[in-house]
Amino acid sequence: MTPLERRSSISLALIFALRMLGLFLVLPVFALEARHYPGGSDPAMVGLAMGLYGLTQAFLQLPLGIASDRFGRKRVIVLGLLVFAAGSLLAALADSLMGLMVGRALQGAGAVSAAVTALLADQTRDVVRTKAMALVGGSIGLMFALALVVAPLLAAHIGLAGLFALTGALALGGVATVIWWVPPEPAQHANAPRGRMADVWKHPDLLRLNLGVFVLHTVQMAMWVAVPALLVQAGLAKGLHWQVYLPAVLVSFLAMGGLFALERRGRLRAALLVAIALVLLVQLGLGWLAQGGAVPTVWSLGALLLVFFCGFNALEASQPSLVSRMAPAQLRGAALGTYNTLQSLGLFAGGALGGALLQWAGATGLFAATALLCALWLALTWTLQPVGRASH
Repeated sequence: MTPLERRSSISLALIFALRMLGLFLVLPVFALEARHYPGGSDPAMVGLAMGLYGLTQAFLQLPLGIASDRFGRKRVIVLGLLVFAAGSLLAALADSLMGLMVGRALQGAGAVSAAVTALLADQTRDVVRTKAMALVGGSIGLMFALALVVAPLLAAHIGLAGLFALTGALALGGVATVIWWVPPEPAQHANAPRGRMADVWKHPDLLRLNLGVFVLHTVQMAMWVAVPALLVQAGLAKGLHWQVYLPAVLVSFLAMGGLFALERRGRLRAALLVAIALVLLVQLGLGWLAQGGAVPTVWSLGALLLVFFCGFNALEASQPSLVSRMAPAQLRGAALGTYNTLQSLGLFAGGALGGALLQWAGATGLFAATALLCALWLALTWTLQPVGRASH
């Protein structure tokens, strides 16, 4: 990487990290802490509240991605982070589950993922873009690991309201990073010719990647409706769940070296398919444990989560990199906005579907559904066409 590419990658990864840390701090404890709010005794409504920010993100990722193509990436990122901070404050002040839902919805309206990844693509060459995306994905993974460690401790001292207040402060830190550290965006993008959205929607491989990110985040959110209870069933108190999550996330980062090696050999498509297969195997394994195929143990659940994070991290790096390469340059923000729209819909669908399935079909039915989704995803992605040397 050139010095500018390193600065851009690190600063934009920090923006993702600050924003996602705020979201992840809530995720491990939300289902448990929401029970203390009026209306929090309904698992389906709690799951809906947990994933609601994904729905509002889904509505705004594409408009804000298009806006970043026309008005500039950094302006859109700052605006989105300020909206996210306002939603966090509203959730911190909530005194009911409905209030939490409104705050989560406003958080999701700060949909900056498309603008941030488009700016990263603008400032990096194709040959290093997957590495840059992996840096972003790695920062997200580290924040997830950190959140899993500190969230139960923080929740015990400052409660869910305090976690949301902290989330707002982290978003304001992201605003400062955009203003004072992120390199200026390329001037030509402000006046770039406008492309046709039909070029994004009709591209078959972009559609496959959009479907893929929807399934990935549906599965991720649905899993975490049930995984904490499995860990408790295995004998691990909720305050100690980080002892499983943290090693699994950190060790999974070692697999990223294999992703880069495959990319250098022109085998990024193969890495994508292997990663999907790993996520599928994890869903089958969790379903087997949930239905009584074996007694869940901390070791068996830890091994499955390690495999999940290996696949998840590889997909988080490779899929947006491929989207940025396939999309026309003047539609990069729109293409990544579409991609992130499907990602956000997946977050919403996973929370809502996970809560509903857990209530009506139990953990076995939940993991059967996520396994089926992954199997369909793998079949549809099998025919993905290579794009340049790095995606074979």
